[in-house]
Amino acid sequence: MTLSPLAKERIIVAIDVETSAEAAQLVSALKEEVGVFKIGLELLTSEGPGALDILQNAGAGKIFYDVKLHDIPNTVAGAMRGIAKSGAWCVTVHTSGGFAMLKAAVSTAKQGKVNGSRPLVLGVTVLTSISQDALNSELNVEGEITRQVVRLAQLAQKAGCDGVIASPLEISAIREAISNPEFLIVTPGVRPAGSAPGDQARVMTPGDAIRAGASYLVIGRPITQAADPVFAARSIAEEIADALR
Repeated sequence: MTLSPLAKERIIVAIDVETSAEAAQLVSALKEEVGVFKIGLELLTSEGPGALDILQNAGAGKIFYDVKLHDIPNTVAGAMRGIAKSGAWCVTVHTSGGFAMLKAAVSTAKQGKVNGSRPLVLGVTVLTSISQDALNSELNVEGEITRQVVRLAQLAQKAGCDGVIASPLEISAIREAISNPEFLIVTPGVRPAGSAPGDQARVMTPGDAIRAGASYLVIGRPITQAADPVFAARSIAEEIADALR
């Protein structure tokens, strides 16, 4: 079966490992099977900012710099200046930081172009590990999760963000609230049928997430901890291709 490049390019593999050797091995194995590699806090705190160079040297074409910036606008702008020079494809910021912080992140990213391009800015809405009960009782946020996610997505759009990070259960509601088809919805909490949910509270299969309107899917353990990561990635790409048809 020949897969459309569009299918595999929608897969973002989370490289949540501790060492540069593990990261390079995964990227080398999967660079022809997926579109984007996500580098997050686990590898960054272990290897430092040079972890991005490790992924690039191993063959990663697009890198998702998942640092979830959340601070006062001036501090976030300062961090974004450095990230914008790194060649990262996108970077995450917490929408709960507010409009001024989001605006500062977007404005700074636009000023830091490398070879004519700048990192996309994606706003994290409500973490996929947060349940309805946790939102209400622990975080003291009233109402349904979907309503809160949509509110934060609209704030991100107003501030100029290129898209948001949201669980697959909120994709349809975001698409209804934000009509711009170019607005990206990047979806963690994606698990192939039969996979354990792990620490994710709001999950969906890859095919269902794509049909709901997801732009990209963030998938970690179902690929990186599979007995055969390449086979796992190809199987998910096939499911995405079927959903796109």
